[in-house]
Amino acid sequence: MREYEKEYRDAWSHIFEADPGEADKFYVNVAYPYPSGAMHVGHGRTYIVPDVIARYYRMRGKHVLFPMAFHVTGTPVIGISRRIANGDEKTIKLYRDLYRVPEDVLEKFVDPDEIVRYFSSEYERIMRNCGLSIDWRRRFTTVYPQYSKFIEWQYLHLMEGNHVVRGAHPVKYCPQCDNPVGDHDLLEGEKAEIVKFVLIMFKWNDFLIPCATLRPETTYGVTNLWINPDVIYRKVLVDGQKWILSPEAAKKIGLQDHVVEDLGEIKGSELVDQTVSNPFCGEVPVLPATFVDPNMATGIVMSVPAHAPFDYIALRDLQSAGKYTSIKPVPLIVVEGYGECPARDAVERSGIKDQNDPGMETLTQEVYSAEFSGGRMLPQYGGKPVKVAREEFSQIMLEQHGSHVMYEFDVRNVMCRCGGTVYVRILKDQWFLQYSDPVWKEAVHEQLKEINIVPAEVRAEFDRTIDWLNDWACTRRVGLGTKLPWDKNWLVEPLSDSTIYMAFYTIAHKLIKLEAAKLTPEVFDYIFLGKGSSEGLPLDKETVEDLRSEFLYWYPYDFRFSAKDLISNHLTFQLFHHKALFPKELQPRGMVVFGMGLLEGAKMSSSKGNVILLEDAVEEVGADTVRMFLVGSAEPWQDFDWRRELVSSTRKQIERFINNVEDSLEADGEYPIDTWLISRMQEHIKNATAAMNSFQTRQALQEAYFAIESDLKWYRKRLPGDVRQSAAVNKISDSWIRLLAPFIPFSAQKLWEEIGGEGQVAFSSWPEPDESLIDPSLELAEELLSRTVEDIDSIMKLIQIEPSGLTLFISPDWKFSIFEKISMADNKGKVISEIMKDEDMRKRGKSATDAAKQITNLIHRLPPEVVERISSVSIDEEEVFESAREFIEKEFGLPLNIVPAEESTHQKAQQALPFKPAIVIE
Repeated sequence: MREYEKEYRDAWSHIFEADPGEADKFYVNVAYPYPSGAMHVGHGRTYIVPDVIARYYRMRGKHVLFPMAFHVTGTPVIGISRRIANGDEKTIKLYRDLYRVPEDVLEKFVDPDEIVRYFSSEYERIMRNCGLSIDWRRRFTTVYPQYSKFIEWQYLHLMEGNHVVRGAHPVKYCPQCDNPVGDHDLLEGEKAEIVKFVLIMFKWNDFLIPCATLRPETTYGVTNLWINPDVIYRKVLVDGQKWILSPEAAKKIGLQDHVVEDLGEIKGSELVDQTVSNPFCGEVPVLPATFVDPNMATGIVMSVPAHAPFDYIALRDLQSAGKYTSIKPVPLIVVEGYGECPARDAVERSGIKDQNDPGMETLTQEVYSAEFSGGRMLPQYGGKPVKVAREEFSQIMLEQHGSHVMYEFDVRNVMCRCGGTVYVRILKDQWFLQYSDPVWKEAVHEQLKEINIVPAEVRAEFDRTIDWLNDWACTRRVGLGTKLPWDKNWLVEPLSDSTIYMAFYTIAHKLIKLEAAKLTPEVFDYIFLGKGSSEGLPLDKETVEDLRSEFLYWYPYDFRFSAKDLISNHLTFQLFHHKALFPKELQPRGMVVFGMGLLEGAKMSSSKGNVILLEDAVEEVGADTVRMFLVGSAEPWQDFDWRRELVSSTRKQIERFINNVEDSLEADGEYPIDTWLISRMQEHIKNATAAMNSFQTRQALQEAYFAIESDLKWYRKRLPGDVRQSAAVNKISDSWIRLLAPFIPFSAQKLWEEIGGEGQVAFSSWPEPDESLIDPSLELAEELLSRTVEDIDSIMKLIQIEPSGLTLFISPDWKFSIFEKISMADNKGKVISEIMKDEDMRKRGKSATDAAKQITNLIHRLPPEVVERISSVSIDEEEVFESAREFIEKEFGLPLNIVPAEESTHQKAQQALPFKPAIVIE
């Protein structure tokens, strides 16, 4: 870290504390972190991007609130604490070696509160090191008693609105914690979804053998069962019925509202070649298959080779060895693009060799999707569309043929942070948020239309999430958190207590100083909803009115920043809760959704050690380098890739910026090219401002840094003699520093002081373009000149002779006329024929036709803004090159000839086009 970064970090301790004022407010917030481990650069991007936006709007004259808190409720820190207390080597190594927790501190991590205290302090320290312009007075953790009172108030209202219900639902459950768990509680399987299977029951002697399927309508086509001969299965009594299940399945069924008693064991091999029966497919054999996973569903699989590629190829493999050759696929479904047996067609067409082929998963999904969306059952099986038959058949099996529902995850391994395996459990007395309520869903859909979503394309994902969200288990038995106000045996779970804390932020610094017992529901009703009176409450009237006033000044929030993987839970949950609690005028205004982080092309993962700690990055290359790379390497909603080589390059870019400004401090002298540099700066200010208004931080940096640096390179080329700097560079430095201040605040502050700027650059005004300083003709002339110099340079590198002279042939006026007509045309293909109807063009014949085609190609290659400027701004190309004669001759060491193309018989002259003179080097 640079010394001046440390100096300014300390000086900025309190300057970003925001209180209500006369200016318009801008309230930006970000998903608060769960401080259970060290911050890595992925976390850094999460908090630096909104900081850049906060700093930008502060410079635009807004009164900006950017708060921070720490989410510590739930079981993650408890799980970590238990693993450390139990001497789990992997966990201890992670915290000692990767997170570098001192030994004396690590010893205290057997207490989860110590983990919270240590890492929340570490997070704040590192965020300060990164220059985040946070109002730290508002810091709290979600176990503060004042925050718990706020959560109690929220849930009392949700209960009153019938948004919280008690019932039996499948939930993710950790037996080791004896608790429902959410995504934040998981070490593995964070994205696991609960899938509903139907158990098709096959009879074998006195036992039932259940097979789980998502496609019950295919039971007609079962030709056999698959069983793993190497697994020892369990004979169990399930609700009084004898079943055979894998050991893992017996445990899962026992968690899903069934009474399970163990009756002994049976080897899978003992069932091979036995015959089982089902009324829809008759008697079928049990065949051996080592690919059957005892951890998936019941550990026994029904085989439908006509419609399941895995079943078809497994059967084919057996039959190729001369076994079970009498078994034939039974076609059930007709679907366009496939023959009688879709699974066989798909496998044979794809050239799949065996069941271990990696293409099998994709192939299976293709067949299943095709059959579900466009398939129809054959007439003898009802003739209905598959999607209709599936629902009807499920009901028949469940109601009339002893089938049951079994819930399972769509991924193999789901693990709690405590180290235990997570299962699906049916909880009967659990409290649920009723996200399935169609009235609530519709209200949220309507509200979503009013919210500014960035990027716009993720709006559809929000709508999809609102549609498929089902009831959510919002309580658990153990962990840190707030007790449910009407049922103290339950705690509100982490994703359910973090939905409207953005409202708490607005007055957090005042609430955490008050006695929690005085924060009654009536107090919050008045503060947040304006209900009741400010008199007769546990707090004095002046305090309550002050809290109400400050809340209304800041709320609603203007933009919330969070990762795209939270659309499926937190980001959508908070929309539901806002809609249930707050009036229309206090609903969220905008959200910006982040992409994910990569490290050298691979997904970042703390648990796997594939991370760069944020503190290490800041120490190695400086906070400004980290900031500039994280906001400039990709737009916020795009995935970014932390690559050491590119990060080092960013550090050099900042150094060049500092050198450019410092070198210009004593520069003087005025030159003709100065006007161009100053004009260009106005353009960059406009473009950077437009990009920032759209949250395009990468594009804004392209304008605010790279485009200006590129201009300076050209500018120095155009200065006379050995002159390297001039007063013009000093003139633009003021604006340049302010443009980059949100991105690299430490370096900007250093330079701001060096050029004599007053106070903090963070509170200076964002640059405004001065239209009177923009010279379109001059900019176009220099663009023409730079492009021509680049073309000459390219040709010089290719020629094999020692050149003696350089000629530029200038395009005639009639080609400019063609250029203008083509550039302005909506249909550039048809416009050529229109042009050729002109009498003058007809006389030119093939020359005009060829020119029109060449100009069309040129227009496609040029940037749209350059094309527009060529068509709207008039310059004399011959005069442009004549005035730059000395520069061009010096640049290439050749005498220059400038010749109007129509005055020459040289063959090359005919190729001269607008903005692209023909070049001859002899």
